[in-house]
Amino acid sequence: LADFLERRVAEHRWHFEQQGLDLRLMPLPAGAQAWQVQGDEGRLQQLLDNLLANSCRYTDAPGRVELSLEARGDTLWVEIHDSPPGVPEAVLARLFERLYRVEGSRSRGTGGAGLGLSICRNIALAHGGQIEALASPLGGVCVRLSLPRLAHLPRVVRSESAG
Repeated sequence: LADFLERRVAEHRWHFEQQGLDLRLMPLPAGAQAWQVQGDEGRLQQLLDNLLANSCRYTDAPGRVELSLEARGDTLWVEIHDSPPGVPEAVLARLFERLYRVEGSRSRGTGGAGLGLSICRNIALAHGGQIEALASPLGGVCVRLSLPRLAHLPRVVRSESAG
């Protein structure tokens, strides 16, 4: 998962810079390079690309977007924090509803159809995970994605007995 996040951040960095935003992956914890999830890489890429596109679209310049990865037991947590503007706390839980948009004045051309975050939720659920939106300490929104960590099974070495 760590390599995957590094590739997605590298892929998006230029577009963020063009919008006056600083996109960064926070330092990874020791051992993070070995953390794995089981899933469809294309769908997970779609999920992360949608989340990054939202942060890029709805973060004011000059601004900042930070991704982090950590393990909590059998779960891997990816958090995307962005700087202002945020959304009212009362609507954070609704962001992943199909066709929901924070502002009614946003048109399809500028604000999307309200499907991107719903798709993200469905992808997370299909991978055994969860996704939620919270207020970010950076002043914008924090999207927290949790995915089950792929267990490392001990390798079984068979020895043949002479008998």
